[in-house]
Amino acid sequence: MDFMLLTQNSTPIFMYIVKLLGLIMNGIFEFLNLIGIPNIGLSIILFTIVIYLLLMPLTIKQQRFSKLSSRMNPEIQAIQAKYKGKQDQASMMAMNQETKAVYAKYGVSPSGSCVQLLIQMPILFALYRVIYAMPAYVTKIGAAFGVLADKIMEAPNGVEEVRALSSAAYFSKNFDIAGNTRNAIIDTLNKTSTLDLAALSEKFGLADLTYNGSRILTSGSEKGLIDVYNNFLGLNIGNSPMDTMKTAFAAGNYLLLAGAIAIPVLAAVTQWINYKLMPQAATNDDKKKKQPSNDTAEAMQQSMKMMNTLMPIMSAWFCLTLPAGMGLYWVIGAVVRSIQQVVINKHIDKMDIEAEIEKNIEKYKEKLKKQGINAEKLQAAARTNTKNIAAKTSYQNTSAKRPEKTEEEKAEDIRKATEYYNKNAKPGSLAAKANMVKQYNEKK
Repeated sequence: MDFMLLTQNSTPIFMYIVKLLGLIMNGIFEFLNLIGIPNIGLSIILFTIVIYLLLMPLTIKQQRFSKLSSRMNPEIQAIQAKYKGKQDQASMMAMNQETKAVYAKYGVSPSGSCVQLLIQMPILFALYRVIYAMPAYVTKIGAAFGVLADKIMEAPNGVEEVRALSSAAYFSKNFDIAGNTRNAIIDTLNKTSTLDLAALSEKFGLADLTYNGSRILTSGSEKGLIDVYNNFLGLNIGNSPMDTMKTAFAAGNYLLLAGAIAIPVLAAVTQWINYKLMPQAATNDDKKKKQPSNDTAEAMQQSMKMMNTLMPIMSAWFCLTLPAGMGLYWVIGAVVRSIQQVVINKHIDKMDIEAEIEKNIEKYKEKLKKQGINAEKLQAAARTNTKNIAAKTSYQNTSAKRPEKTEEEKAEDIRKATEYYNKNAKPGSLAAKANMVKQYNEKK
């Protein structure tokens, strides 16, 4: 059973997530085998549903963050606009304080959405790895392919023949690792099309090989284990839809051709529906009414719109060239996410945002109180800072507009002031100085 360890992912930390998901996949397959339907396609469907249900709490948090962000962003952008161009310490501190208060008001963290994505992404990548390398994680599939690998290794030039089929650099590299040849053959056979596998069977005499008393490869009218495992609604999910389309077209099997085309088409359509169900940003009209213009936000919105258009097309292409099992996972994943989105949207729409805000404000005040900070005084200080900043800015703007006096104008001002204060008194005398103080007080 050493192939089970060697063909599994070995990336630090990530490998443990993959191994855990592999155990779940193996358990699902064993359960289906126990009730007489050992099918990889059905296993992928159940596996995808189980994983997305386990991720449901994180998904709800992420969508809640998006919903609150749509209400919060105009306030954040208004604060940014108020302090635009102000780089002094007082302005920066006031802006940070006001921004923190808004985040606290809505009960979210600036990194809230990122944290949830960072948790989900390794799990989703690990899920992809398990489905892509089923023999490494599902005992019965790996053992069946292992019997074929042993027979090929015994044959002259057997390893070279299989290596020639390996288009992926990963598998080619594994052939050169000592003690890993068997595993590289298993991985390659798992990705080999039905036609190539039939050619290998004829060349190396694999047709009569059995596992647990059952024939491994199809021979005549007797279905082999590999085909039983891989057959899903008439499609061999070990083959890519592109290979299946070529085979179906050559054989004139148009029903099989339609099934092969359906995988990438459904991948694109379900992905598009999934994006449409996601919380949408406010329209341009709404933005004009509710918040100041923000070129960065506009650019991000345009980028997201482009990605939402391109991703379904990319999904279709990937699902056309990868094994159909990956396409099935892609479709089921999008369907499950769409259903989740509908349920979550209904749940969030029922949420009383105003009540949430009131609750969050009280929590924020309690938090500040524990830190020995008076929330009201803090807000008053922020308002005072804002007024001081505005007054300072106004003075600076006024000073900037006032033209600088020439030397002649300055000399004339001094002459007039001297005449004004020395009126009715001898220049420089005590009376002149007393007169200066008196007239200054009267003037001011």
